[in-house]
Amino acid sequence: MSKANERVIAALNELEISADIRILDRDTRTAPQAAEVVGCDVAQILKSLIFRTESGRALLAITSGANRVDVNRLKELVGERVLRADADFVRQATGYAIGGVPPVGHVGPVETFFDPDLFKHETVWAAAGTPNSLFPIQRDDLYKLAGDRIHAFTEQN
Repeated sequence: MSKANERVIAALNELEISADIRILDRDTRTAPQAAEVVGCDVAQILKSLIFRTESGRALLAITSGANRVDVNRLKELVGERVLRADADFVRQATGYAIGGVPPVGHVGPVETFFDPDLFKHETVWAAAGTPNSLFPIQRDDLYKLAGDRIHAFTEQN
């Protein structure tokens, strides 16, 4: 188990959330890859996408694997322009590489928003700190993790 996985476990344990990390023999960098590996619908994959505000703050948009972030809606939530973050910014802000960013255990403060569509499922799967590790999280634990940070910020189909 990697140090990144151990940071995720420690963060989940602090929140009293079960940490059943699965180390896989295949890449799970994308939502479709992750869904195929664990055998679930892509909507049950929790995508952790890092953005950078114009002033340099890190934002984490946690969304269903079936959804796309609407940066204009995210801008309305944070009150300033929102830009895609590059790989260096992601690693600096979270301590994790793109494709393995978990919803917890970041090295610095990351303003976080949760997609309400995630809560339609009893269980969703999240990255566990590396591009080939995931963990399941139950809806009740996801609510515990999200708190009052559930907002609509995805594109409407």
